[in-house]
Amino acid sequence: MTGATQLLAERLARAGIGDVVAVEPVSGGLAALAGIAHRRDAPPVFVKTFAEAPDGDAFGAEADGLTALRELGGQATPDVIVANRELLVLSLLAPRPRDGAFWERFAHALAHLHTGTVHPRFGWHRDNWLGRRRQVNTWADDGFAFFAEHRLLRWLPEPRVRAALDAADRAAVERLCARLPELLPVRPACLTHGDLWSQNVLSDGAGRAALIDPAVSYLWAEVDLAHLWITAAPPESSRFFAVYAELTGLDGDWRARMPIIQLRQHLAVLAQFDDDWGAAGTIRATLAPFRSRA
Repeated sequence: MTGATQLLAERLARAGIGDVVAVEPVSGGLAALAGIAHRRDAPPVFVKTFAEAPDGDAFGAEADGLTALRELGGQATPDVIVANRELLVLSLLAPRPRDGAFWERFAHALAHLHTGTVHPRFGWHRDNWLGRRRQVNTWADDGFAFFAEHRLLRWLPEPRVRAALDAADRAAVERLCARLPELLPVRPACLTHGDLWSQNVLSDGAGRAALIDPAVSYLWAEVDLAHLWITAAPPESSRFFAVYAELTGLDGDWRARMPIIQLRQHLAVLAQFDDDWGAAGTIRATLAPFRSRA
């Protein structure tokens, strides 16, 4: 075993799963170490841990989010087998099928999540984590104020963000936040996955989309839409956005709003990783109209 897989095996044993015969490393995650644990007396399971755990119960919050997506939003999610401060163990999901029908079914499922969980306030009953950083979910009545304070401005003090964005960039973020009511339409809060890039959409093996790695809160539905829109989508998903728009009554200007909403994810990437995959440049391009008071 490598160092990562050995760590996973040791923590599985501490959690009472002692029949592991091999741990197969899994790539694709950015913040945690992950693998598939093959067991002697039970089906294989997905497992992840942090080499250095963040401050707080990140895996407990993630398990809570999976439960909410399933029980409140009707989404397929993996079963939670273990969730403690050092380890998350889930039932194993299947890869996505490569067909357009899968994505059309997912459009229906996501529309159901967003239209069926409308909530009077913005936030969540506990904080959770985006990668290794805490996501504050303190309840608020004003969605613009909530998004500004807890999804955009909260990243400005992070050391990597301060190093990458100059004073003019940070002032532009503040001006954009002040103008959010002019830039975005009034929308209700609903249950959102919160980190819905395409890699977090798998399959339950029966043709349904199954969601992983949530950072849930009651927020605008377009937070989830922005995540899917900004990441490279497989060609078979070409009908997804049209079907979702038809089901939800999404207006034709939604694409123009996506860069503003997606600032939150770009700032989170910039704050946490040495390679920001172009996030700093994308942030500056989005902020360009807000760099001058004029």
